[in-house]
Amino acid sequence: MSISVFDLFKIGVGPSSSHTVGPMRAAYDFIAELRERNLLEAVTRVEVRLFGSLSATGVGHATDLAIIMGLMGERPDEIDPANIIPRVETLKETQTLLLDSRLPIGFDWARDMLFLDEVLPHHPNAMRLTACDDKGELYNNTYYSVGGGFVVTEADAQDDQLVLHQSPLPYEFNTAEELLRLCKQHNFTISELMLENEKVWRSEEEIRSGLCRIWKAMADCVESGLKHDGILPGGLKVRRRAAAFYKRLEAVEQNKSVIASNFSVMDWVNVYALAVNEENAAGGRMVTAPTNGAAGIIPAVLFYYMKFEPTASEKHVVDFLLAAGAVGILCKKNASISGAEVGCQGEVGSACAMAAAGLCEVLGGTPEQVENAAEIGLEHNLGLTCDPVGGLVQVPCIERNAIASVKAINAAQMALRGDGEHFISLDKVIRTMRDTGRDMQDKYKETSKGGLAVNAIEC
Repeated sequence: MSISVFDLFKIGVGPSSSHTVGPMRAAYDFIAELRERNLLEAVTRVEVRLFGSLSATGVGHATDLAIIMGLMGERPDEIDPANIIPRVETLKETQTLLLDSRLPIGFDWARDMLFLDEVLPHHPNAMRLTACDDKGELYNNTYYSVGGGFVVTEADAQDDQLVLHQSPLPYEFNTAEELLRLCKQHNFTISELMLENEKVWRSEEEIRSGLCRIWKAMADCVESGLKHDGILPGGLKVRRRAAAFYKRLEAVEQNKSVIASNFSVMDWVNVYALAVNEENAAGGRMVTAPTNGAAGIIPAVLFYYMKFEPTASEKHVVDFLLAAGAVGILCKKNASISGAEVGCQGEVGSACAMAAAGLCEVLGGTPEQVENAAEIGLEHNLGLTCDPVGGLVQVPCIERNAIASVKAINAAQMALRGDGEHFISLDKVIRTMRDTGRDMQDKYKETSKGGLAVNAIEC
């Protein structure tokens, strides 16, 4: 069972990969299934049932809106985010859903969009879609949004098929230890090994152009976030800060003192991460990296490298994302990248490790140093809870991405100062993340029932 780097980095919309991108994709797939079964034209009603974390924080994460867009035949990588709210408002006014964007059926929001206080067995992020005709049920399927925009059906979940591909890879690895052994045996860097594996699915030209397309979407998101100000939607009245922060950085001459020069790197990286996650919170165009809640970390680190490293090129973009992807694959296979499953350590922690690995790779790190950088980045996010205030990907999520971006750079620098040998392996840290997430109470895993989510509200 294999995972591609393009499974980890997916162009979509905010604010959440598991609660927005995944549900939209599931609903889109549901329409495709109805079409394949020659049932689509007979549908007169669709019922949506949300369970677990999708129910608990679905409204704040726009899960309901995303599902409606998917039922309308929209895909997260192609939809114009600006059209979502107007189309949902029209639906609510007319109580008419354009199934597949062409078949009008009745849709009563209170009757047909159900948020249930129930958790299904395979994963906290579950949804069940049921299509009916005038006589009763035609077809239903249950989907699990397992993090990072990955979606599996009930049948897949029962077979424990939580990855996408069955293609055998020339250099298959399931642990960091195996990855390092393969790199040493074949004299590969981590990005070179990943490139060879990716060639199972695409040509080298397609891989490079595809990753550059991913990078362009990331960079566009940074640039967009640096231009927009105002109040983020959702009711918390959180003010965007990136645009004003960026203007001050550009306008004010850098203080030449040692302290100021040390902080200048953090300032730039902070503002890039804030820009991305403010765009995410506003429902803008995003790249899941590996989730939306942690989408600012990899772009912030890579954007900084590309802007301030004189030798930076498209090759470095590809190498960075391939090395980062290797670490993301290990986190996905051996633990989780879902905040609803293991807390924010699985999102921000994994993204921090991935960014640290990518940066170490393009700065000339050996495979052992890259693995060390990832281990440092993840180790110091262990136990991080997912406790979004109001169920929104705003507080503490936006600032958390900025902090983790700086931490990723520090992790890469520390690893490069060593020889790759270290006390705790990346495999052990990933295993610890899995075990910690299993032991963590559900109220700290994207339900908004614990932590800052409740302590921020004073009665």
